[in-house]
Amino acid sequence: MGLLTFSLNLTLDGCVDHQEGIADDETHAFFTRLMDESGAMLWGRVTYEMMESYWPAVARGDLEAPAAIRDWAAKLEVKPKYVVSSTRKHFPWTNSHHIVGDLPHGVQALKDATPGGVLLGSGALATELDRLDLIDEYKLLVHPRIAGHGPTLYQRGLRATRQLDLLSATPLRNGAVAMHYRRAR
Repeated sequence: MGLLTFSLNLTLDGCVDHQEGIADDETHAFFTRLMDESGAMLWGRVTYEMMESYWPAVARGDLEAPAAIRDWAAKLEVKPKYVVSSTRKHFPWTNSHHIVGDLPHGVQALKDATPGGVLLGSGALATELDRLDLIDEYKLLVHPRIAGHGPTLYQRGLRATRQLDLLSATPLRNGAVAMHYRRAR
């Protein structure tokens, strides 16, 4: 069974708006390494649609992009992508799969079938999966910015405080800090 690892960019005040992070080669290399280390990606519909609207075009070479971004796009193109959605049923992007039915059963089955682990990259879905006690690790990239707006991480709340054990904190040259936590059991 693989681990479910939640990974996302966020500002010091918890903003997870994808436009608020530092998008440079170092940041993209960080997330490319995470993707390389995982067996599959897991997103909610909104994140999938945001990713689907840009990354396939970069992978095809339809859009100009720096090397680190092209590398990410090429690897993402072939990576298995799983999507949780109750409203959309068709996911045409290469190697995309729909998780249907019972959410906890579907995600647990994905973890069980993916020894390399699953990389979760959707904030709203993370809230739901944390409520179901399915997230094992957190690899958050905290950017040196205060956005002063939302959306924010876990804005819909959890039932109780989640205790985590710090495994590492690695500063990047751009000022962001890669935080790696494991859920305390």
